[in-house]
Amino acid sequence: MSEAAPRPIDRHLFAGFLRRHRGAAVAVAGWSLLEAVPALASGLLVAAALDRGFLAERPAEGFFWIGLLGAAMVFRALMTRTLTPWLGRIVEPLRDDLVTAVAAGAVQRAAAGARDTAGAGVARLTVQVETVRSLVSALLRSARQLGVSLLMAFVGLAALSAPVAALTLPPVLLTLLLCVPRLRVLARRQRRQLRAEERLTGVAGETFDGIRDVVACGARDRVADELSARITDHRDAVRAVARTASANTLLVSLGSHLPLLVLLLSAPRLLDSGALSVGELLGATSYLVSGVAPALRSLVAVLGSWGVQLATVLSQLSRSTREARPGPPGGQGPALPPRTRRTPRTPLTPSSPDLSLVNVVYAYGPGAAPVIDRLSLDIPAGSHLTVVGPSGAGKSTLTTLLAGLAGPDSGRLTLGGVPVTEVDRAWLHRAVTLIPQEAYVFTGTVRDNLRYLRPQARDTDILASATAVGARALVDRLGGLDAPVGLDGPPLSSGERQLVALARAHLSPASIVLLDEACCHLDPAAEERAERAFADRGTTLVVVAHRISSALRAPRVLVLDGERTAAGTPAQLLASSPLYADLVGHWVSAGAP
Repeated sequence: MSEAAPRPIDRHLFAGFLRRHRGAAVAVAGWSLLEAVPALASGLLVAAALDRGFLAERPAEGFFWIGLLGAAMVFRALMTRTLTPWLGRIVEPLRDDLVTAVAAGAVQRAAAGARDTAGAGVARLTVQVETVRSLVSALLRSARQLGVSLLMAFVGLAALSAPVAALTLPPVLLTLLLCVPRLRVLARRQRRQLRAEERLTGVAGETFDGIRDVVACGARDRVADELSARITDHRDAVRAVARTASANTLLVSLGSHLPLLVLLLSAPRLLDSGALSVGELLGATSYLVSGVAPALRSLVAVLGSWGVQLATVLSQLSRSTREARPGPPGGQGPALPPRTRRTPRTPLTPSSPDLSLVNVVYAYGPGAAPVIDRLSLDIPAGSHLTVVGPSGAGKSTLTTLLAGLAGPDSGRLTLGGVPVTEVDRAWLHRAVTLIPQEAYVFTGTVRDNLRYLRPQARDTDILASATAVGARALVDRLGGLDAPVGLDGPPLSSGERQLVALARAHLSPASIVLLDEACCHLDPAAEERAERAFADRGTTLVVVAHRISSALRAPRVLVLDGERTAAGTPAQLLASSPLYADLVGHWVSAGAP
């Protein structure tokens, strides 16, 4: 798994992403078509209810067609529910790809000596990446549904009455054509707003970080003027976006009512000529009023807000990552760091989940001090290791290396005898689960969250894992496996989110579980229960300890302490590691809360 240079975040990234996840994309497209059945059939069923039923003095048949329309609505709800997990399988990996690209770009900029304000970097990595995730999620839920519904409504209208479709389609196309250049204007103004936001964030960050120096140097007025100018630029950019968006809304509102007006003006001639029946007229009106008009308004509104924001943020992220891309050796720009020059090899499948490190060295960029320095360690399959040490000693970095998310600069790190950089990534994703301190819960049901790493898991297995790690009471409180969580559910505390992540990992097929302070928001008893659940499962367990109690109950402990790094049983380390003895003494004297 050699580490590639970060790719620009643009349409090529999306194209490659969709190729890698074409199964989920095809499933979303298929379920979306099924979800749009009511939009396709509504006008046809209304026309049949009138012409074949009520107007023909056969009310029973009329109610039959209306009943079919009601059944179609129920069918749509079922399809929407089935579709939701597939949306998560597109949105969440996309967010991971974006974080990787932005973080890699920031590291390469730093390694190359490029100047970049911390505020702008944080805005890209947090606000902008999370904005992309939210916008993609919203567009998949809304624009996808609206676009398919609009298309199906016109297909149904054409099947109902070709003359009506021919009369009403041109106004819709004209509205869309008029909106395209307006959306481009809106995109330009959105980009200006985003640049103003980055400049404001950067200046504000530098100002507040150096506030003492500002006061000491008597530069308050100058700094205040500069900050005020950035605020004014941002305000003007926001107002320009609002004005353009309002004009687009007015244009679409007028255009969405034009097809209905055309139909009403043409209806007498069509009825008199027999080209249209009363039922077909009402069915066509149903298509336009409940299908085409609202879908058109909402679709353009969504694309003009979320779609333009997404394009703007992606453009800004792409610009920053292109700036960070290293130049070729011997040309303009810095040379590639050593890790990016490795020749890709054929992925291999380990024979066992044994982990072994021999003189492993890892640093964040050329010239930086190693975070992991000549570490040698064996972690046999099924063993339980707890890692302790001071902040910055490299505990989280070690879990990153063990998970195969990065390769060592030197030394040898193997998984089942295979260098971790050469392990088949698909096998690695199944075999290794890393749970960070900040657990993530995505929008969906409790069941969707818990079986995310094992989609075919039965409810009995899901509940068994929830019970094992102490999350069963939370599942019951939320309302069971079908209860909504995330944006559609109740707010969860940090500890509750960690319980969800722990149950998800316990249910997964992983044979190696890495807990990077994954129980820090739980009380000591709950933390012990969760750790024992993984140990009893026979999983290779590596715990970055939040409390020294995790080390006291572990059969083996690694103390990361620079040159004084040591490994052994708790009893051995009490005698050989001053840092470990000090941590244990502090825990005992504090009363082991």
